[in-house]
Amino acid sequence: MTPAPLHATRVGDAGPHVVLLHGLFGMGSNLGALARALESGYRVHSLDLPDHGRSGWTDGTDLPRMAEAVGAWLREAGIEKAHVVGHSLGGKVAMQLALADPATVASLVVADIAPVRYAASHDAVFTALAAVEAGAVAGRRGAGEILRRYLEEEGVVQFLLLSLARREDGAWGWRFNRAGLEANYPAYLEAPAAPGPYRGPVLFLRGGRSPYVSDAHGDSIRHRFPAARIETLADCGHWLHAEAPARFNALVRAFLDDSMEAAA
Repeated sequence: MTPAPLHATRVGDAGPHVVLLHGLFGMGSNLGALARALESGYRVHSLDLPDHGRSGWTDGTDLPRMAEAVGAWLREAGIEKAHVVGHSLGGKVAMQLALADPATVASLVVADIAPVRYAASHDAVFTALAAVEAGAVAGRRGAGEILRRYLEEEGVVQFLLLSLARREDGAWGWRFNRAGLEANYPAYLEAPAAPGPYRGPVLFLRGGRSPYVSDAHGDSIRHRFPAARIETLADCGHWLHAEAPARFNALVRAFLDDSMEAAA
């Protein structure tokens, strides 16, 4: 299957390449604050994953095929090696790429996700997204009202509304492939499929109030990423890059700078 064409934006005119990968239901701009924090020393590429944002939609995808799409984008862009930063689903895709094709990954930052299989936890979100589609909403206010019938966290509602857009026919809909993401969701819950290990420098950042990366995941992380370091942002949940952007961005920047010095 041909990888889906990926939409990408870039900031920074010089320095090593950094690729940013967002989470489920997101798009490249979700990590915009990090891109701006890095652009003075790096060429930062923010990608929309397959079936997300302005990237192409697929007939079916999983972690290996998403990683293949990112690898294809790197080759088309003429980038032999890049530092890769991924949050949540983007973190799983980044891990899959590093394990399957380590020569392309200079270093890896994984934000609040582990290389393990997770239980399903987005049923209410998918129900809410489908209800918005069925409701033929006239804009974000109407979509937000529907989402709040199913979702209690206002932060999740506002995050999802970032991907609501007016189509060419004037109707409002999701930028992401809602039906495709729901059909492929079980595959996103799986652990990265490539055996590895990836022996390059790796930083795992986890939220202290998030259930996604626990102490129990340490063995799984170090088995596949022997050089991994784990840092905890104590007062953060799953969206640590949005909840504590200054600290998150500083940790990522320091890790990338250190990785470059070590490789020199």
